[in-house]
Amino acid sequence: MGFYVVIPARYASTRLPAKPLKDIAGKPMIQHVYERACQSDATKVIIATDDLRIEAVAKRFGAQICMTSATHNSGTDRLQEVAAQLGLGADDIVVNVQGDEPLIPPAVINQVAKNLAENRYASVATLSEPIYTLDDFRNPNIVKAVADQQGRALYFSRAPIPWPRDHFAQSQVNTLPDKFSAQRHIGIYAYRVALLNRFITWPQAALEQIESLEQLRVLANGEAIHIAEACAQVPGGVDTEADLLRVKALLER
Repeated sequence: MGFYVVIPARYASTRLPAKPLKDIAGKPMIQHVYERACQSDATKVIIATDDLRIEAVAKRFGAQICMTSATHNSGTDRLQEVAAQLGLGADDIVVNVQGDEPLIPPAVINQVAKNLAENRYASVATLSEPIYTLDDFRNPNIVKAVADQQGRALYFSRAPIPWPRDHFAQSQVNTLPDKFSAQRHIGIYAYRVALLNRFITWPQAALEQIESLEQLRVLANGEAIHIAEACAQVPGGVDTEADLLRVKALLER
């Protein structure tokens, strides 16, 4: 089963400007992501950017780059442009690996591509992992996911879902219930190119705007997303300076 990996990389991050080029253990962050992706079974790994500074750095470490429009509203729009530039077919699978995931295990890249290939009802596949602490459950920067028994995603939210009503009805509760299965969404996606081509024709959905989660545009338009628990632990990505320090400590160790 062949698939392509695209790593969207923006320079103008709101919370951490120049994020892809931040040094981690002697390499820019985007190089760590690229090298991890190259360890997967992908047919090809491409960095997609609209910034000449990122292009120059990526060329120095030998990456294939697609220069894309600076007007894209989302990483998914950027992916579609890359698929069009490469001339990919409607059934080809493209995996979006976030450019701020320098610790992404190659095994989960393979997993999400395989899950989409094996679940023909879905246009998109993604992954999740358990949430163990109340702080993470309540953290709006940690996106929660809920799925049905067949692995079809029902909803994604920054809010704590599902909400264990009876447990939290008790006073002074500061832990999650025993055997509670809240799931943190991991921001890796596999798409069929046909879905990417449809996605760019849809206006932003109301739920997408409310939650600032573009995967809700897919659900709002009646498309199915397959979600499964990741086969390996995926450390959090880099959104803030504190995240950067945490990842630096891990990689430098």
